[in-house]
Amino acid sequence: MTPHHLPFYMARPGETDVLMIVMGIFLILAVLGVGNLYLHLHSLPERMAHKGQKLQFEIVAVLGLIALFTHIHIFWIAALILALIDLPDFSTPLSSIAGSVERIADSENPPAEPGEKEATIAQAQAVERAPPAKPTSTPAKEVRSHA
Repeated sequence: MTPHHLPFYMARPGETDVLMIVMGIFLILAVLGVGNLYLHLHSLPERMAHKGQKLQFEIVAVLGLIALFTHIHIFWIAALILALIDLPDFSTPLSSIAGSVERIADSENPPAEPGEKEATIAQAQAVERAPPAKPTSTPAKEVRSHA
């Protein structure tokens, strides 16, 4: 009953519709490709901040996750800007200063010898047992008022 002059993409009765199968496969591949591109673009700030400091990477990663789940794009923009900026390193100079101060403190008070330590403890106990010194009384100063 079908006419003989049908185009090639029309399926004849009882045959497989090849165009529909090809378009279905193309649609699945297109959706997966666009999703992969979206996630690859979405993780751009994290990949940029990965070579930086750990704290900066963690902040950028959290902002990226918030942007992904809330669809508020300002978080992604903030993550991208933070990934582009190099944060100054404050911890290295502070730990260097702390190490230097510790070395200075150790050099001013050399460690006591074991015999000296016991003598120092005995001397401290003797000072604790000594009676308190009597306060010297000084004459009270006269307080003048303006009234």
